[in-house]
Amino acid sequence: MLDKDETLLLIQQANNGNDSAKTKLIEENKPLIKSIVKRFTNRGIEYDDLYQLGCLGFLKAIINFDPQYEVKFTTYAVPMIAGEIKRFIRDDGQIKISRAIKTMSYRVLNFIENYRNLHNEEPTIETISNELKINKEDIVFALESVKTPISLYEKTNDDENLMILDKIPAKKDLSDDDKILITDIIKKLPEREQKIIILRYFRDQTQSEIANVLGVSQVQVSRLENKIIEKIKKELSAE
Repeated sequence: MLDKDETLLLIQQANNGNDSAKTKLIEENKPLIKSIVKRFTNRGIEYDDLYQLGCLGFLKAIINFDPQYEVKFTTYAVPMIAGEIKRFIRDDGQIKISRAIKTMSYRVLNFIENYRNLHNEEPTIETISNELKINKEDIVFALESVKTPISLYEKTNDDENLMILDKIPAKKDLSDDDKILITDIIKKLPEREQKIIILRYFRDQTQSEIANVLGVSQVQVSRLENKIIEKIKKELSAE
């Protein structure tokens, strides 16, 4: 097994175009890739195809890894591998995003980018609706349909410049295994509960703002938030 310094050296060599370094990293991490691939079997996709997707996600992890993340490379690679497989299942699965919705989403995203460059701020949904003559509900649906899943290793871009995972409250420092465990727990939550946690803790939205997004009261958001946190704590204590 490679130690930390050997891994970092091979990553550097791989990013400098050394194919042998890439091959060695994949060979050394085959057990990790296969362990993640096994989670997605029995979904109508051949194992070999899943493994190739896992390797593609692993290669993306090599390209994007930064030692300043202060996590082991393998810890960083886990969600990258799983994410690549999930994207394939999402995009090639039974649920398809219509061409009309994709076209609408591109119009909206293009308008947002131009507006941001011109005004140095984000346009409101109402502004987008007025300018593009699209219903507000359709705008929200179009944006949600093409939104990239949030990685727990994504930077929060706040003053602390932490990863999302680092902002989850804990009584003690989390080990790499704990971080992977929390990642799995949150991914298993229903979509609505995931959204509440992400918006509340990682996007710094208030309960009232989240209530407006979900179409419920602030009191309901508060109750849901407490229940979700307790659920996560119980899952952690059970391990």
